Amino acid sequence: MSADNQENEWSLHFAKSLNSLAWRFLEQTRRSKEDIEMMVHAAHGSCFHWLQLGKRVNNQRALWLLSRVYSVAQEPRQSLKFAGQCLELTLKYPREMEDFDIAYAYEAQARASYLNKRSGDGNRFLVLAKEAGEKIKKSEDKKLFFSDLKFEGLLK
Repeated sequence: MSADNQENEWSLHFAKSLNSLAWRFLEQTRRSKEDIEMMVHAAHGSCFHWLQLGKRVNNQRALWLLSRVYSVAQEPRQSLKFAGQCLELTLKYPREMEDFDIAYAYEAQARASYLNKRSGDGNRFLVLAKEAGEKIKKSEDKKLFFSDLKFEGLLK
């Protein structure tokens, strides 16, 4: 195995492992200050390794995860920063994304906007998220997306 292939395998392993670790913290109902710090570090580590692999869709999803963990960590500016980067990448390369990636990019922007007390932007991005969600072709993906919107409190 060449050194580049070995490095790609390691990056893939660490990207997935750190992504899973961040999600374990996200799924907890209670988090300590240390849990939140570890969740943020895990998301950043995952993002770093996805970037090494060079696929835009993975970069987009890593940016979405960063926006989400900063939202949970109650860090509005950071959440908005990464949501904006996620949406920008999604809109720039739509053919490289799945239909649900577009919906989730708008969802991240809506969530971060509300967190930053920008309800006008939040409302606008929520409408775009719902419209993109309606275009998700696979019923299980669509159901999950709208379930996530409801869970986040974005849908009433």
